[in-house]
Amino acid sequence: MIKEACIESYDEALIAEKAGAHRIELCSNINLDGITPKKELIKKIITSIKIPVRVMIRPRDGDFNYSEDELKLMEKDINICKKLGVEGVVFGVLNKDLTIDINSTKRLVEASSSLKVTFHKAIDITKDSLTALKTLCEIPGITSILSSGREKTAKEGAKLLKQMIQLANNDLIIIPAGKITLNNLFHIHQLIDAKEYHGRSIVSQFN
Repeated sequence: MIKEACIESYDEALIAEKAGAHRIELCSNINLDGITPKKELIKKIITSIKIPVRVMIRPRDGDFNYSEDELKLMEKDINICKKLGVEGVVFGVLNKDLTIDINSTKRLVEASSSLKVTFHKAIDITKDSLTALKTLCEIPGITSILSSGREKTAKEGAKLLKQMIQLANNDLIIIPAGKITLNNLFHIHQLIDAKEYHGRSIVSQFN
């Protein structure tokens, strides 16, 4: 079982690694559901810990429908991450009608070549998560999807998460998220039986 800790600072990265996280997702402004962290922070963390780092690529808070300028900025940030040596990047792009923006997603995946790519919880606000999942399975280069099963918590979304895992088969990894903590991880795992889990407090209590 892989435990991915969601963190937003250097100190949290050190704590997460020491507490047993297998990987971290690094972002800033978690209170805004995460945006792209600064280059300096990425570099400092990458050179200080041994576990893999995946970086949130999100130029602003709000919706997931991005302008051309925003997409160019996301490509630039992805290239920075590649040069710094991160394991992967995390992003999600939707059309205004809340379907997967296939062209923009392919564009960012191509920019991420050689990196692991996680499509984040934007999938939870699409018109239909299973339809969206089928679309993402057809885009080469996407390795995982972060989801809480359209609910606030993974526990509440367990039924859909299990359906997503079954549908994804071995094409990509579904990473359950949503209030998964060190204290409830075992119970969540019994409900969902996923290979990987994501949480803010999955190995240590962060505010």
